[in-house]
Amino acid sequence: MHIEKRKVGKKIKYYLAHSYREGLKVHKFRRYLGQDLKPEKLEERRKIAEKFILEEIHKYKIIKNPLDFELSKEEVESIKNLESEIPIKIAHLSEKEWVLFLEIFTYNTNAIEGSKLSQKEVKDILEEDKWPDKSKEDIAEAYGVDEAIRFIRKTKEHISIELIQKIHRIVFRNSKNFAGQLRKKGEEVVVVDSSRRIIHEGAPQQRVRYLLKELVEWYNKNKTKYPALVLGAVVHNQFENIHPFLDGNGRVGRILLNNILIKHKLPPINIGMKNRAQYYASLQEYEFNHNLKPTIELLMKEYRELKKKLF
Repeated sequence: MHIEKRKVGKKIKYYLAHSYREGLKVHKFRRYLGQDLKPEKLEERRKIAEKFILEEIHKYKIIKNPLDFELSKEEVESIKNLESEIPIKIAHLSEKEWVLFLEIFTYNTNAIEGSKLSQKEVKDILEEDKWPDKSKEDIAEAYGVDEAIRFIRKTKEHISIELIQKIHRIVFRNSKNFAGQLRKKGEEVVVVDSSRRIIHEGAPQQRVRYLLKELVEWYNKNKTKYPALVLGAVVHNQFENIHPFLDGNGRVGRILLNNILIKHKLPPINIGMKNRAQYYASLQEYEFNHNLKPTIELLMKEYRELKKKLF
């Protein structure tokens, strides 16, 4: 970072500036410090401005290589061994068990995001087309999630920006007027907890498409290199970091996770409502420390719990 001086008439204006190169594109960050500043005041304001610029850079440097490091051969083998311990085999799932999974997943993935439907109500909606006296939006999204899982079972595509948008469109076409549309100019996302504390900020809107493109390229480059649990965890967590849609990112991210797992012959996964706090903690551990271990531990835990519900 460096100080820029600009002479305006008889006055001198000071700025703290920093350039960040990403591929062929250069991003310029600049903070105004004031005019005609004495050295001690200039240094005081420089330190404050530097903190703000570093926060902005953090938002921009969300992704190049999503892992930001190479997994060792030992780590890869360890995760492959974990995959061999998954207590469910996708080839052994009957259509009856797939239907049950759809009900379990649809209930939990919507409940995490605030749906008021009970698991029995979800079952009645999906199996009997019986509507409870509840939010029409919640009902529409129950149908949407069910349809999206059926869709990813059929498609041969692993990941693309178009696939991501299609999943969002399927889930929300009867509940949100922006279904399938990436965030537009001026649409920024901040996630807060029940105490209104900020727990996550999505990537700047102008970088959403670029970051999704980078994620797709990372996956295609590494899809035969890393185990499916790693691929699914990275794609899901990085997708949530980017937060490409104005709303609905959690559900699309969990469906995308299942698409990656299914394409690599692993069974689908359900993130249970009761494990929501652990799920959010694993996302934050990845975002701030690029630590995948909590996510993979949660996936293995969910596989064990899913077996008890399906069989």
